Amino acid sequence: MRRRALPALAGTALAVALVAALAGCGAPNPGGPGGEAVNHPVPSASPLTGFAARFVGSAERPAPEATVRPAPGTWDDVAFPAGGAIVLIVRGDDGTTAMLTAAVRHYAGLHGAELTVLRAATDDDVERRLDEAVAAAPDLVVGVGDGVVDVFALITAQYLETDFLLVGAQLPEPTHNVTAVVWPGAEFRGTGLGNPNATPGAVTVARAREAVSAGVASVLHDLSGIVIELGEP
Repeated sequence: MRRRALPALAGTALAVALVAALAGCGAPNPGGPGGEAVNHPVPSASPLTGFAARFVGSAERPAPEATVRPAPGTWDDVAFPAGGAIVLIVRGDDGTTAMLTAAVRHYAGLHGAELTVLRAATDDDVERRLDEAVAAAPDLVVGVGDGVVDVFALITAQYLETDFLLVGAQLPEPTHNVTAVVWPGAEFRGTGLGNPNATPGAVTVARAREAVSAGVASVLHDLSGIVIELGEP
């Protein structure tokens, strides 16, 4: 799988930002009348309300990469925008992956979403499918099958304007645009990171469908970059 180089300007911008930050640390703060340092309050994120607050169980927005355990059924009445577009990237032909794929198909049909399914057999295929998915500018890109995780971990951070959802797996260090839904027996984090592949029997039709619904509902309400943990099936 090819690795992409960051644009040359990125390194320059980072260096400039670092120099500015260091200069700021050493310079006096002229905010006080005598030149003494003044602590300015940092504005906090607005409190959650409505569905988001019920889903999280708090008015406080989850921290990046936080694990959220929503009450079952919280997401039931959330509808995907009719006519919206979902691209599904699938890797694997095992029963678990097939069940998750079927759950995404069911969700799209239920909500009248336009669904495109892109299948991959190798890491390089997954990367190409990610490129195709982003180029199509859908409302959401969904990944299923433990085999997509390693490539998603490398590539999704390059597409920060695109929302991604993983179902039955998660990224070790997700960026703000990647949301995951996991539950006992379906929480793979990537090769060599200690979480085994999905346990046979952990993914059922009912669990797969509610996982898709919960994940999409979270993204639609700007609760992204988190891990949604469902209880035992």
